[in-house]
Amino acid sequence: MKAILFASDATPLQIAAVKRALMTDGAAGITPLEGDRAVFLVSDPADEIRLEAYSSMPGVEGVMRHEDKNLRVAHDTPPVDIESGIEGLTMIAGPCGIESEEQVSTVYEHLAKEGLRFVRGGAFKPRTSPHDFQGQGKSGLVMSYEIARDYGLQLVSEVVDPRDVEVAARYISMIQIGTRNMQNYPLLKEAGRSGLPVLLKRGMSATVEEWIGAAEHTLVAGAATVIFCERGIRTFESITRNTLDVLGAAALKEKTKLPVIIDPSHAAGRRSLVVQGALAGLAAGLDGTIVEVHHDPASARSDAAQALPLADFTRLMQLARNVRAAIHEVYVY
Repeated sequence: MKAILFASDATPLQIAAVKRALMTDGAAGITPLEGDRAVFLVSDPADEIRLEAYSSMPGVEGVMRHEDKNLRVAHDTPPVDIESGIEGLTMIAGPCGIESEEQVSTVYEHLAKEGLRFVRGGAFKPRTSPHDFQGQGKSGLVMSYEIARDYGLQLVSEVVDPRDVEVAARYISMIQIGTRNMQNYPLLKEAGRSGLPVLLKRGMSATVEEWIGAAEHTLVAGAATVIFCERGIRTFESITRNTLDVLGAAALKEKTKLPVIIDPSHAAGRRSLVVQGALAGLAAGLDGTIVEVHHDPASARSDAAQALPLADFTRLMQLARNVRAAIHEVYVY
C-alpha cells in the first residue's frame, strides 16, 4: 500500500489534481482519509505508480510506502529452467495416483512424445475418506521415478508429511504441496529446505495474500523457486467441483515474477471442462497448466471423472500452442 500526505493548506483543486494523476497512472483504488490533513491510501498491485513523481506536486507534503513483508515473492525470478512441453510455458501432466507399471509407463511414454519435461504422479494421496485409495507411498515413487527417467522425464509429486520430504527428494524434481497443506508451515519449511522447486497449490479457502505468504515460507527456507498453482477455490457454486479463479491468478502475476500455472482438473471435477479451463488460464497470460491424464480413465483409482484420455491431452497441447501463439504479442512472458 502506498500513501500520499497532503499539506494542511492543500486546496481541493490540488487534491483533485493528484487524484486525477493517480487514476491516469493506473491506481487500482484510492481511499481518502479525513483528519487534520488529507491522506490518500493508494492500491497499486502492479507497482506501476512512482511515488517520487508525486512528492513535488502542489499541495503534497510527503509520500510513503508500506514495505511488503513477502520480499522474496515480490522480487525473485526463477533461477532454474522449468519450461515443459511448449516454449515459454510449464505444461505438466500425468496420473492423479500411481497405480501400476503399465499405467505409468503408458502415460509417460505418451507425454514424452508430446515434448513434456515434467510429469506428475501421486504416491502419497491425502483423501477426504480414509477408505479411498491413499497411494503406494515410497515404492510407487521409486517405480515412477525409474520409468520417468527412462523416458527422459522429471517427476513432480505431492508430499504430505514433513518426515517424507528427505526421501521423496531423492526421486522427484519438484515437490508439490496440495491445497490441504498450503498453510502446513512445518511441511512448507521442510520442502523449502530440500532446495527443490516447489509447486504450491492454492488452499481451497485461501486468499491470494495468504497464498503469497505460504510461498514466502518455502523461499525463505531455501526452495529453488515456487510455482504457484491455482486449482479452484470453494464457493457457493456447485455446478463444478471448485470455482477456478482465473482473475485471482492473473492478479497474482501483477505481484510476482514467479510462474503462476493453473490446474483445471480439480476445478472442473469432470473431463468435459478441463480443456476449457486450461485454455482460459493460458489466454489470461498464465504460465502453464497441470492436468490429470490416464490411459484408461474408467479404471483410475482416484479422480477418474476428471482424468483426460491420452488423445484428449494431445488435443489440449495442440490448442494450447495455438493460444500461446495468438497471445504471444499481448503478454510479456
